Amino acid sequence: MLARVTRKMLRHAKCFQRLAIFGSVRALHKDNRTATPQNFSNYESMKQDFKLGIPEYFNFAKDVLDQWTDKEKAGKKPSNPAFWWINRNGEEMRWSFEELGSLSRKFANILSEACSLQRGDRVILILPRVPEWWLANVACLRTGTVLIPGTTQLTQKDILYRLQSSKANCIITNDVLAPAVDAVASKCENLHSKLIVSENSREGWGNLKELMKHASDSHTCVKTKHNEIMAIFFTSGTSGYPKMTAHTHSSFGLGLSVNGRFWLDLTPSDVMWNTSDTGWAKSAWSSVFSPWIQGACVFTHHLPRFEPTSILQTLSKYPITVFCSAPTVYRMLVQNDITSYKFKSLKHCVSAGEPITPDVTEKWRNKTGLDIYEGYGQTETVLICGNFKGMKIKPGSMGKPSPAFDVKIVDVNGNVLPPGQEGDIGIQVLPNRPFGLFTHYVDNPSKTASTLRGNFYITGDRGYMDKDGYFWFVARADDVILSSGYRIGPFEVENALNEHPSVAESAVVSSPDPIRGEVEFIQELPKTISGKTKRNELRKKEWKTI
Repeated sequence: MLARVTRKMLRHAKCFQRLAIFGSVRALHKDNRTATPQNFSNYESMKQDFKLGIPEYFNFAKDVLDQWTDKEKAGKKPSNPAFWWINRNGEEMRWSFEELGSLSRKFANILSEACSLQRGDRVILILPRVPEWWLANVACLRTGTVLIPGTTQLTQKDILYRLQSSKANCIITNDVLAPAVDAVASKCENLHSKLIVSENSREGWGNLKELMKHASDSHTCVKTKHNEIMAIFFTSGTSGYPKMTAHTHSSFGLGLSVNGRFWLDLTPSDVMWNTSDTGWAKSAWSSVFSPWIQGACVFTHHLPRFEPTSILQTLSKYPITVFCSAPTVYRMLVQNDITSYKFKSLKHCVSAGEPITPDVTEKWRNKTGLDIYEGYGQTETVLICGNFKGMKIKPGSMGKPSPAFDVKIVDVNGNVLPPGQEGDIGIQVLPNRPFGLFTHYVDNPSKTASTLRGNFYITGDRGYMDKDGYFWFVARADDVILSSGYRIGPFEVENALNEHPSVAESAVVSSPDPIRGEVEFIQELPKTISGKTKRNELRKKEWKTI
């Protein structure tokens, strides 16, 4: 449901925002209890302890996954599986790190032999939450091929754009999307191999299940330099065409240790369930690198569509200790009778992707006894800010900077702003660029250059830091509303609207009406394929009316 707001409502929102900056509104919330961290003592010790050396050569498959296999064989880790998959039909699959290694080496041989891929070749992977998605991730690491994930919600036009712009040499998908690939393949001169995950054969495609039956599990992992390109992630494209974000073997393979060790606070005894779509960088964050860096079990439930009751039942039935999902999911979950479910193993809940509203966190805490620890990051980064165990949670805040980055609020000239002043959220990259940051936007040097301002990488988000060092999200820089000389962040207005029981969700954009705005209700908001609201489309609609 979309609500366009009146100027009076905007004035009230501005007043609310001003109060929030100085803490008078936030102070009304009672202090939340804190959980005891497993991997650190407190926030300050975490900042001091986070030191990572960057070796000249690094490959996550060889230097992390295979090391866990060795510990597993030596009996030096708990008996947790490395990977645990279920679906709604009652099927279940568990792999140890040793089995993950064996199967991924078979897949690696298929990429090198059946697909004739060379180191540096690009592979587009479009699969739902099936085990082969995880094997493909590891197989690309072992062969030094560049992984390019895509969501299964992509249309034929989307697939063509990604194949052409990435110059991909291979695509891996299933029966559902194979016809769309075939329809555009003739327009993609770099595409020379196609793999399908299916029980049936398809002309022009290699059948992965059949190839796996005959592939050898003897494979030597390539020796990749830490700064070689490991993966390319397409941004969600809330405005304009999606950008290709390049990450190296170290930027995620090492950089995401800050997520796994501190924000998720994982150990080899934990079972981690992240509900993110396989097409997005968040899935790399919390379904691959972060948990496996810590030797934890990656749990996944292959749900074709979102079902709140299925998620609640899964959290009750399986020994999931850490749960990560988007604010929208939590909002839908708290609308159910959660008190009838018992989450016996669950001890840590996190959220990312967009700001989570205080009313949702309060309802979740009241019904489960657990806080939601919000984290903030981008496709281009690892965790930028987060709420960490042991620190007070301020509802609505993104928390404090992660140990990976020096985060500041800066003005248009790149000068650091004092607490309480709104500006652009920036990460210091000079004189030393942090390794948890993307390298560049592929084939787009001007866009890459535009992210730098003075000594900072500019995230494109607006926010402010309070006197206690907590960061608060205001809006995407291009979403800020200008009204009578005031800058208004839509998030606070949306937050107020969402508290009304008749509002499913809201998006606030500026209206050009010279005298007053109006309120409009519609059936659904325009969304990107990642589920983010396309405010640029809403703005275009508003400004076409004049």
